Amino acid sequence: MNYFQKNRKNIIIGVIATLLIAALVALWLQKKVIHSSDDIVGVVYPASLMIGDTLNFQDKTQFAKQKKWDFGDGTTSIQSKGFHFYNKPGYYTVSLIIDNKYTKSFPILVSARNITRPKDSLAMITRIDAQTQAMQYENIQFRAISDAKQFTWKFGETGRIDSKDKMAIYAYQKPGNYVVTLYTENEEPILHNIKILPGYDELDDAELKVDDTYEKMDNDFKYHLQQIANGNSFNMHYNYLLNKYLCNNENTIVQVSDNKVNNFYLYCAGLQFDKNNVIQTVKLNFDDAQNCVTKVDINQSK
Repeated sequence: MNYFQKNRKNIIIGVIATLLIAALVALWLQKKVIHSSDDIVGVVYPASLMIGDTLNFQDKTQFAKQKKWDFGDGTTSIQSKGFHFYNKPGYYTVSLIIDNKYTKSFPILVSARNITRPKDSLAMITRIDAQTQAMQYENIQFRAISDAKQFTWKFGETGRIDSKDKMAIYAYQKPGNYVVTLYTENEEPILHNIKILPGYDELDDAELKVDDTYEKMDNDFKYHLQQIANGNSFNMHYNYLLNKYLCNNENTIVQVSDNKVNNFYLYCAGLQFDKNNVIQTVKLNFDDAQNCVTKVDINQSK
């Protein structure tokens, strides 16, 4: 009887044990080392915007050692989060590339803004595209409609030059009436009046009644929803509400007139396109810690 025949049982047990160990090692490697594009945790929003609007992006992929955002217009970023602006309309694919191996794509539609040029002039007369009323601490977008090449902004609060970009974003720290001044190389200074309303100040909690505090927040939320319904800057008002009240949760429940339930992003997207809605009342519902809004009850009409 040869060696194999004598030790056949032990050999078979050894082979089975080796295969089991190999299978367990492979399973461990798959969970801990081997990844795929489905494991990428990234977001890009909104999916539809206009030239000059803000595209937000953020990546929270845990295993990523290197990351790169490709915005489809020739520009890239290696930041985990930030924002991007498109200069031309069209369909773009934003790609998040992790460790030069895994890619997740996001389709983006960028629409053109309708800008009417003066028919009786060879050059465009510079004007300022911006809100005439906003809230304290709100990020406000100021855009120069102009053929000029150089831009200098003074927003009237600091007394100094605040920006030298064609499109600038500024947040007023104090309420009041301000005169925004835009200087270009071609014309006299362009002026724009804006009224800044006082925002909700958390430092005043001790001086306000609880009901008054919640009423202020309800009215603040209502104001920014109405701005979206009126066709004003979607990104500005949407991101303000998302950051200040919803703890960046786009899936927060929105119930409209006691019968329509939606998440916050889809509701605001519909509000943007289905215009002429009047937001009558807003009631915010908070979590147990009173930090984040978990549900928004809205009454509206046309």
